Amino acid sequence: MAKPIETKKTIPTVYIVDDDDGMRRALSTLLSTVDFHAQVYSRPSEFLANFKPDDPGCLVLDIRMPEMSGLELQQQLNRMGSMLPVIFITGHGDVPMAVQAMKEGALEFIQKPFRDQDLLDKINHALQQDAENRKNIARRTEVTQRLQSLTPRERQVMDMVVEGNANKVIAIDLGLSERTVEIHRAKAMEKMGARSVAHLVKMHLTLADDSAEAKH
Repeated sequence: MAKPIETKKTIPTVYIVDDDDGMRRALSTLLSTVDFHAQVYSRPSEFLANFKPDDPGCLVLDIRMPEMSGLELQQQLNRMGSMLPVIFITGHGDVPMAVQAMKEGALEFIQKPFRDQDLLDKINHALQQDAENRKNIARRTEVTQRLQSLTPRERQVMDMVVEGNANKVIAIDLGLSERTVEIHRAKAMEKMGARSVAHLVKMHLTLADDSAEAKH
Protein backbone atom coordinates (compact mmCIF):
# COMPACT_ATOMS: atom_id res chain seq x y z
CA MET A 1 0.00 0.00 0.00
CA ALA A 2 1.33 3.44 -0.87
CA LYS A 3 2.45 5.56 2.06
CA PRO A 4 0.39 8.69 2.75
CA ILE A 5 2.13 11.91 1.78
CA GLU A 6 2.99 13.93 4.88
CA THR A 7 1.54 17.43 5.21
CA LYS A 8 2.89 20.19 7.41
CA LYS A 9 0.78 20.86 10.49
CA THR A 10 0.70 24.48 11.62
CA ILE A 11 -1.35 26.13 14.35
CA PRO A 12 -3.92 28.39 12.64
CA THR A 13 -3.47 32.13 13.10
CA VAL A 14 -6.20 34.73 13.49
CA TYR A 15 -4.84 37.84 11.74
CA ILE A 16 -6.28 41.17 12.84
CA VAL A 17 -5.81 44.25 10.66
CA ASP A 18 -7.32 47.43 12.10
CA ASP A 19 -5.97 50.99 12.35
CA ASP A 20 -7.88 51.62 15.61
CA ASP A 21 -5.53 51.05 18.57
CA GLY A 22 -8.38 50.41 21.02
CA MET A 23 -10.07 47.88 18.73
CA ARG A 24 -6.81 46.02 18.14
CA ARG A 25 -6.14 45.76 21.87
CA ALA A 26 -9.72 44.65 22.59
CA LEU A 27 -9.66 41.98 19.88
CA SER A 28 -6.22 40.73 20.91
CA THR A 29 -7.36 40.43 24.54
CA LEU A 30 -10.57 38.66 23.52
CA LEU A 31 -8.74 36.10 21.40
CA SER A 32 -6.16 35.44 24.12
CA THR A 33 -8.95 34.50 26.56
CA VAL A 34 -9.97 31.60 24.29
CA ASP A 35 -6.39 30.58 23.40
CA PHE A 36 -6.48 31.64 19.75
CA HIS A 37 -3.09 32.34 18.21
CA ALA A 38 -3.36 35.94 16.96
CA GLN A 39 -1.19 38.35 15.01
CA VAL A 40 -2.22 42.01 15.11
CA TYR A 41 -1.40 44.70 12.53
CA SER A 42 -2.26 48.38 12.34
CA ARG A 43 -1.63 48.70 8.59
CA PRO A 44 -2.41 46.44 5.62
CA SER A 45 1.13 46.87 4.28
CA GLU A 46 2.52 45.53 7.56
CA PHE A 47 0.24 42.50 7.32
CA LEU A 48 1.21 41.84 3.68
CA ALA A 49 4.91 42.02 4.55
CA ASN A 50 4.49 39.20 7.08
CA PHE A 51 1.72 37.13 5.48
CA LYS A 52 2.52 33.60 4.26
CA PRO A 53 -0.26 32.17 2.04
CA ASP A 54 0.55 28.58 3.02
CA ASP A 55 -0.12 29.23 6.72
CA PRO A 56 -3.64 28.35 7.90
CA GLY A 57 -5.94 30.78 9.68
CA CYS A 58 -8.39 33.59 8.97
CA LEU A 59 -8.33 37.37 8.66
CA VAL A 60 -10.40 39.79 10.77
CA LEU A 61 -10.30 42.99 8.76
CA ASP A 62 -11.57 46.53 9.28
CA ILE A 63 -13.25 47.75 6.12
CA ARG A 64 -12.24 51.44 6.45
CA MET A 65 -8.56 52.28 6.87
CA PRO A 66 -6.56 55.30 5.61
CA GLU A 67 -3.62 53.57 3.90
CA MET A 68 -5.59 50.89 2.05
CA SER A 69 -9.22 49.91 2.57
CA GLY A 70 -10.11 46.44 3.72
CA LEU A 71 -11.75 45.83 0.36
CA GLU A 72 -8.53 46.78 -1.47
CA LEU A 73 -6.53 44.45 0.78
CA GLN A 74 -8.99 41.64 0.07
CA GLN A 75 -8.65 42.24 -3.68
CA GLN A 76 -4.86 42.13 -3.39
CA LEU A 77 -5.07 38.83 -1.49
CA ASN A 78 -7.34 37.46 -4.23
CA ARG A 79 -4.73 38.40 -6.85
CA MET A 80 -2.13 36.54 -4.78
CA GLY A 81 -4.32 33.42 -4.87
CA SER A 82 -4.86 33.49 -1.10
CA MET A 83 -7.53 31.15 0.30
CA LEU A 84 -7.56 32.85 3.72
CA PRO A 85 -11.18 33.35 4.88
CA VAL A 86 -11.94 37.02 5.53
CA ILE A 87 -14.27 38.42 8.20
CA PHE A 88 -14.97 42.13 7.79
CA ILE A 89 -15.71 44.44 10.70
CA THR A 90 -17.98 47.24 9.48
CA GLY A 91 -19.71 50.36 10.73
CA HIS A 92 -23.38 50.93 9.95
CA GLY A 93 -22.63 53.05 6.87
CA ASP A 94 -20.27 50.44 5.44
CA VAL A 95 -22.90 47.81 4.64
CA PRO A 96 -22.81 48.45 0.82
CA MET A 97 -19.03 47.99 0.95
CA ALA A 98 -19.49 44.80 2.97
CA VAL A 99 -21.90 43.46 0.37
CA GLN A 100 -19.27 44.16 -2.30
CA ALA A 101 -16.70 42.38 -0.12
CA MET A 102 -18.95 39.30 0.04
CA LYS A 103 -19.15 39.33 -3.76
CA GLU A 104 -15.33 39.38 -3.79
CA GLY A 105 -15.30 36.23 -1.66
CA ALA A 106 -15.41 37.41 1.97
CA LEU A 107 -16.76 34.73 4.27
CA GLU A 108 -18.54 36.94 6.83
CA PHE A 109 -19.06 40.50 7.93
CA ILE A 110 -20.02 41.75 11.35
CA GLN A 111 -21.37 45.19 12.23
CA LYS A 112 -20.14 47.39 15.07
CA PRO A 113 -20.99 47.22 17.89
CA PHE A 114 -20.95 43.44 18.07
CA ARG A 115 -21.14 40.80 20.79
CA ASP A 116 -17.83 39.10 21.52
CA GLN A 117 -19.43 35.68 21.14
CA ASP A 118 -20.77 36.56 17.68
CA LEU A 119 -17.26 37.36 16.50
CA LEU A 120 -15.80 34.23 18.11
CA ASP A 121 -18.47 32.10 16.42
CA LYS A 122 -17.60 33.61 13.03
CA ILE A 123 -13.87 33.07 13.65
CA ASN A 124 -14.50 29.44 14.57
CA HIS A 125 -16.52 28.98 11.38
CA ALA A 126 -13.77 30.64 9.30
CA LEU A 127 -11.05 28.42 10.79
CA GLN A 128 -13.13 25.30 10.12
CA GLN A 129 -13.70 26.45 6.53
CA ASP A 130 -9.99 27.12 6.04
CA ALA A 131 -9.04 23.71 7.45
CA GLU A 132 -11.52 21.96 5.15
CA ASN A 133 -10.30 23.89 2.09
CA ARG A 134 -6.67 23.05 2.84
CA LYS A 135 -7.51 19.39 3.47
CA ASN A 136 -9.26 19.17 0.09
CA ILE A 137 -6.30 20.76 -1.69
CA ALA A 138 -3.85 18.43 0.07
CA ARG A 139 -5.98 15.43 -0.93
CA ARG A 140 -6.06 16.52 -4.58
CA THR A 141 -2.32 17.18 -4.57
CA GLU A 142 -1.69 13.73 -3.13
CA VAL A 143 -3.86 12.04 -5.77
CA THR A 144 -2.10 13.98 -8.54
CA GLN A 145 1.34 12.99 -7.24
CA ARG A 146 0.33 9.33 -7.04
CA LEU A 147 -1.11 9.48 -10.55
CA GLN A 148 2.20 10.83 -11.85
CA SER A 149 3.98 7.80 -10.37
CA LEU A 150 2.12 5.42 -12.72
CA THR A 151 3.73 4.13 -15.89
CA PRO A 152 1.85 4.94 -19.13
CA ARG A 153 0.57 1.34 -19.30
CA GLU A 154 -0.55 1.36 -15.64
CA ARG A 155 -2.41 4.63 -16.29
CA GLN A 156 -4.03 3.13 -19.38
CA VAL A 157 -5.20 0.06 -17.46
CA MET A 158 -6.40 2.19 -14.53
CA ASP A 159 -8.49 4.41 -16.81
CA MET A 160 -10.15 1.36 -18.32
CA VAL A 161 -10.78 -0.16 -14.87
CA VAL A 162 -12.43 3.10 -13.77
CA GLU A 163 -14.66 2.96 -16.85
CA GLY A 164 -15.93 -0.41 -15.61
CA ASN A 165 -14.08 -2.74 -17.97
CA ALA A 166 -13.26 -6.27 -16.80
CA ASN A 167 -9.67 -7.55 -16.99
CA LYS A 168 -10.57 -9.83 -19.91
CA VAL A 169 -11.97 -6.90 -21.94
CA ILE A 170 -8.96 -4.72 -21.14
CA ALA A 171 -6.62 -7.52 -22.21
CA ILE A 172 -8.37 -7.87 -25.59
CA ASP A 173 -8.48 -4.10 -26.21
CA LEU A 174 -4.80 -3.59 -25.36
CA GLY A 175 -3.52 -6.80 -26.90
CA LEU A 176 -2.19 -8.11 -23.60
CA SER A 177 -2.58 -11.32 -21.64
CA GLU A 178 -5.14 -11.22 -18.85
CA ARG A 179 -2.35 -11.99 -16.37
CA THR A 180 -0.38 -8.95 -17.54
CA VAL A 181 -3.46 -6.77 -17.09
CA GLU A 182 -3.89 -8.14 -13.56
CA ILE A 183 -0.29 -7.19 -12.74
CA HIS A 184 -0.67 -3.64 -14.14
CA ARG A 185 -3.98 -3.26 -12.34
CA ALA A 186 -2.51 -4.39 -9.00
CA LYS A 187 0.46 -2.04 -9.42
CA ALA A 188 -1.82 0.90 -10.25
CA MET A 189 -4.02 0.19 -7.23
CA GLU A 190 -0.97 -0.02 -4.97
CA LYS A 191 0.64 3.19 -6.24
CA MET A 192 -2.65 5.09 -5.99
CA GLY A 193 -3.25 3.79 -2.47
CA ALA A 194 -6.70 2.58 -3.55
CA ARG A 195 -8.44 0.17 -1.19
CA SER A 196 -10.97 -0.87 -3.84
CA VAL A 197 -12.15 -0.06 -7.35
CA ALA A 198 -14.79 2.23 -5.81
CA HIS A 199 -12.02 4.13 -4.00
CA LEU A 200 -10.06 4.36 -7.25
CA VAL A 201 -13.13 5.75 -9.03
CA LYS A 202 -13.57 8.37 -6.29
CA MET A 203 -9.96 9.56 -6.70
CA HIS A 204 -10.39 9.64 -10.46
CA LEU A 205 -13.52 11.79 -10.07
CA THR A 206 -11.60 14.20 -7.83
CA LEU A 207 -9.12 14.83 -10.63
CA ALA A 208 -11.93 15.09 -13.20
CA ASP A 209 -13.66 17.76 -11.07
CA ASP A 210 -10.41 19.74 -10.81
CA SER A 211 -9.95 19.58 -14.57
CA ALA A 212 -13.50 20.82 -15.15
CA GLU A 213 -12.96 23.73 -12.72
CA ALA A 214 -9.70 24.69 -14.44
CA LYS A 215 -11.49 24.97 -17.81
CA HIS A 216 -13.90 27.46 -16.30
